[in-house]
Amino acid sequence: MNYPVIPIAVLAVPKQRKRETPKGRGVDPVALVEVQQLLGSTSRQADLLIEHLHKIQDRFGCLSAAHLAALAQEMRLSQTEVYEVASFYHHFDVVKEGDAAPAALTVRVCDGLSCEMAGAQELLARLPALLGREVRVIAAPCIGRCEQAPAVVVGQNPVPNASVDAVTALVAASANKHLPDGFIDHASYEADGGYALLKACLSGAREVESVIKTMEDSSLRGLGGAGFPTGRKWRIVRAETGPRLMAVNIDEGEPGTFKDRVYLERDPHRFLEGMLIAAWAVGIDKIYVYLRDEYHGCRTMLEAELAKLKRSPSMADMPDIELRRGAGAYICGEESAMIESIEGKRGMPRLRPPYVAQVGLFGRPTLEHNFETLYWVREILERGSEWFTSHGRNGRKGLRSFSVSGRVKNPGVKLAPAGITIQELIDEYCGGMLDHQTFYAYLPGGASGGILPATMNNIPLDFDTLQPYGCFIGSAAVIVLSDRDTATDAARNMMRFFHHESCGQCTPCRVGTAKASAIIEKDKWDLPLLADLSLVMRDASICGLGQAAPNPVDCVVKYFPHELN
Repeated sequence: MNYPVIPIAVLAVPKQRKRETPKGRGVDPVALVEVQQLLGSTSRQADLLIEHLHKIQDRFGCLSAAHLAALAQEMRLSQTEVYEVASFYHHFDVVKEGDAAPAALTVRVCDGLSCEMAGAQELLARLPALLGREVRVIAAPCIGRCEQAPAVVVGQNPVPNASVDAVTALVAASANKHLPDGFIDHASYEADGGYALLKACLSGAREVESVIKTMEDSSLRGLGGAGFPTGRKWRIVRAETGPRLMAVNIDEGEPGTFKDRVYLERDPHRFLEGMLIAAWAVGIDKIYVYLRDEYHGCRTMLEAELAKLKRSPSMADMPDIELRRGAGAYICGEESAMIESIEGKRGMPRLRPPYVAQVGLFGRPTLEHNFETLYWVREILERGSEWFTSHGRNGRKGLRSFSVSGRVKNPGVKLAPAGITIQELIDEYCGGMLDHQTFYAYLPGGASGGILPATMNNIPLDFDTLQPYGCFIGSAAVIVLSDRDTATDAARNMMRFFHHESCGQCTPCRVGTAKASAIIEKDKWDLPLLADLSLVMRDASICGLGQAAPNPVDCVVKYFPHELN
């Protein structure tokens, strides 16, 4: 068939009229001036987006559409980039055009497992009516104060062992003491021999090879949960071509975990010295410290102590240290998600390989460490690797900081030998169970570490000892249940948490946590469907959140079948 020839003139696309204004929301001049004044002379580089969002949130109590548009223009980012980051994090209140701003004061009631057992639901039920419409009361995932359950945060002020009266009193006073007694500041730390080891390293009195060898011989493993050997990590990153960066994880979002906060509140310079020694040994050019937003008192303190340290002669040849503020996202405890957040993006885990040791922060080789891992560096180097390995029980070596909460008389951080059993931990370090309560079950590794019955009370608590039972120790967050609790309720609490905290990047985790949570809320569980969900989530999720989320449910099915009948 012959088709008619159409003249070129007929095919020509009419020239579109040029827009008089840029596509998208226009920038309100008043909002732009407010943002400019708030940012002042600070850099507008893209990785500071979350820091600048915090400034706006702190000043105005929310993130309005006008301020987000103004910030986008000021930072030369698209409005979509700014909005997608702002809306990702729980602590940013993004207010759409036409919507009312939230109340001036927010009260966050932790509904994590330890706080739920201690009465958080009663607080959530009673506080809204007592505090009135000018105060917003919301449930919040674990805030890292499980030993003080139930824990509440009024604005940015924590209320330990909260009662209705204590919360209402703090709302009226709007003030609180952040740090405990016995805090060791920069001057006190140096007077007691602090930073002498760092100075020995800088002066050449200690050699890099001997320091790394000592760390390797100590068998210290990463204490954030993954457990990678510390000395080996130093050697791997040091072998990479510079410049090299360092990222320190103090996000500590695992329910049941609070050890990093307790140590940081009391002895921050022991951690800072360990961090700087690691930076010296590996050849780090710049350090980024990522601190969870719930630790407002720690942030204020750390800013002041870092300022003192930077004025010290011992810092003359050390890398710059930059403190970055989280914004309420459990997923940022995963190392690559934390790196994405430091870069000013949504905290979504990266696909691996490449690993962060090779391609990490800003595309550079990155030494990533948990707070407590660095906290032990000075002690191990001063006392020797043999001192650290001399501790341990049941064939295990080293020390572990257990965050213990739940139905014990004396919850808190318990420094105990690696390999101690849960029964020994309860009896020797926690004063036993609460009166008139019987040990029933325990979570050996926080929300994702599984649940075991009290009859399995003789398993050594350490890396690699719990995997045969479908559990793991992770960051050593131990939650103890009594005969007043059920494993099914604990699993429901954990799965609600995972559903809330899934970053949504991968379908197995995003859909799997939602579906599993809905199934186990019912009286009768669909066990075949839960088994299928567990398999898919473990095999296909991008990161550890989705891969470990089925653990509590699988443990209930395996070890507590009587609760399902």
